[in-house]
Amino acid sequence: MADLSDLQPFDGFSVCVFCGSSERADPALTEGAARLGRMIAERGWRLVYGGGGVGLMGAAARAAHAAGGRVVGIMPAFLRSRERLFDDVETVVVTSMHERKTLMYDASDAFIVAPGGVGTLEEAVEVLSWKRLDLHPKPVVFHGPGGFWDSFDAMMRHSVETGMTPESFLDAYEIHADLEQVVEAVATGANAAPLQHDRR
Repeated sequence: MADLSDLQPFDGFSVCVFCGSSERADPALTEGAARLGRMIAERGWRLVYGGGGVGLMGAAARAAHAAGGRVVGIMPAFLRSRERLFDDVETVVVTSMHERKTLMYDASDAFIVAPGGVGTLEEAVEVLSWKRLDLHPKPVVFHGPGGFWDSFDAMMRHSVETGMTPESFLDAYEIHADLEQVVEAVATGANAAPLQHDRR
């Protein structure tokens, strides 16, 4: 199983970006992902992502790389053709989706969730579930242009209202439509204390 020793050394701050790989996405969303990639590079942060060269995923990675940023992609072998590996950057090929997510998590200091589909949602929910259980204090920030993640936020609030989730969980993530606010939330959240959501 791949681990951090398989990555090139990096002493700086690393941000994992979860986002869609669809090439049918609204061009405005794809451009937003590219802008996010550039902003990450300009901050001197390393972009950790799923390794593909298509959709929002590819746009973010290509833009960060073009801006001189460090980028590392983590790709399961069975997706190499479907998501078209972007091998202009450091890439680790792993054996499974579980291994991919574990290495992305271990390599990252924060998470940005850009627009995406069910795969993006699954990745976001997993890191939030771990945060809910106090397994990590890492910032989780959603980029929600045009209210993209509003329905997700409403579902989380409904879970709180029905007693399924403690109200403190709503502090586990932030949603911003503006990319400047997204990046600033990551920067400030990196120094936040653990929220201890699971203290009943």
